[in-house]
Amino acid sequence: MSLAPLAYPIRTSRLALRPLIPDDADDLVAYRSRPDVCRWVPSSPMDRADVLTRIVGVWADHQLTDEGQSLTLGIELADEASRPIVIGDAVLFWHSREHASGEVGYVLNPDYGGHGYATEAARAMLDVAFGHLHLHRVTARVDARNHESQRLALRLGMRQEAHLVENEWFKGGWSDEIDFAILDREWGLLSGR
Repeated sequence: MSLAPLAYPIRTSRLALRPLIPDDADDLVAYRSRPDVCRWVPSSPMDRADVLTRIVGVWADHQLTDEGQSLTLGIELADEASRPIVIGDAVLFWHSREHASGEVGYVLNPDYGGHGYATEAARAMLDVAFGHLHLHRVTARVDARNHESQRLALRLGMRQEAHLVENEWFKGGWSDEIDFAILDREWGLLSGR
């Protein structure tokens, strides 16, 4: 099955999601360099060189064409009067074509937290997962200590399906993982599609 290319930016009521470019490096360093932001994600705090390497490397794919790929988009405030600012990034992994499965993730600059931006961006990524890729099931894997991200998954309409005890050696210690999931038909009911 061949997919039509995604059109950018993907707009929500307050945000624009789009591919990251080298000009976004300073915005990304503003939060990706922070230990408090990186404590729940696989990467360590990044400097400008690290961010630029990711932008032209692993984050450079702007289309999902098959399983095993991921799509990372910058989260930009749509109504920013001056220079648009990337306030976070969202990722969609396409895990399996056969099982029509994927995973969603998100990172937000804490300076912009508490306004629902991460939830809004994750909803847009779920629209891509179910509306564009026609996935059947999307998961979110959350460190059990990351209560904010757990609440976000629940706001998306995802259900908690598992609590994996000490399943991964993560940043110097064993961590528990909470797994959330949502099916295409559930997303259709929630999103009115």
